[in-house]
Amino acid sequence: MIRAMEPSSPLNPVAAAALDDATAQVRAPWAASVAGLLFAAFFTAGLFLIRDSPLSVSTDDAQIGRLFRDGQDWSLLVGSLYLLPFAAIMFLWFIAVVRDQIGEREDRFFATVFFGSGLLFVGSIFTTAALTGSLVVSIRYLHLAPPSASEVDLVRALSYTLAFAISTRAAAVFLISLSTVGLRSGTFPRWLVLVGYALGLVLMLVVTLWDWIVLVLPAWVAIVSVFILRRERAARRARPASAVAG
Repeated sequence: MIRAMEPSSPLNPVAAAALDDATAQVRAPWAASVAGLLFAAFFTAGLFLIRDSPLSVSTDDAQIGRLFRDGQDWSLLVGSLYLLPFAAIMFLWFIAVVRDQIGEREDRFFATVFFGSGLLFVGSIFTTAALTGSLVVSIRYLHLAPPSASEVDLVRALSYTLAFAISTRAAAVFLISLSTVGLRSGTFPRWLVLVGYALGLVLMLVVTLWDWIVLVLPAWVAIVSVFILRRERAARRARPASAVAG
């Protein structure tokens, strides 16, 4: 007779405890704080590097070719192929840890809007990075001819529309919906929720007047990250005191 397969042996207790501890560390509140602060730093630096690239002001085919030959595309390379993609990853991590912290208290309607708008923002960051990075990839890795001035202008227009017009709307919805989820679940204090509402409305309406208003989102995420980090430190300090009192 064919013997039935024996169930796999359970994990070693030490290994299981280590796995549980690692999972708890990944989902801990400080993980959201670190991810949020890294997102704010990477996203802001990436946008500044891309906008300050010499290619963003070049209008002549010969000048564009000379800039690539002289290696002056490094800011575009770092900003589009490294900083912006890592910023998107950190933002996704921030969303995941915040949702885990809210847990069963989250309002499903606003949580869906919060999660969906966050994914749309992440997608717009990756798309912007791919568009701007294509100029560098075509030269450095595919060994193609330098793009013409009209091609650079087209890439600039598409990237600008994504980064400063489309993604800001998703970011505004993210701010407003996350603030609502934080208010209803009791995760955020009222002052932080009101700041999120105000910045979300500003981000929704003012972007057509001033494109750099998009930096409102990383600023708010940094504020939320610092708040979560300080609350976690206060909770850790309170645990030994309550243990001694008990």
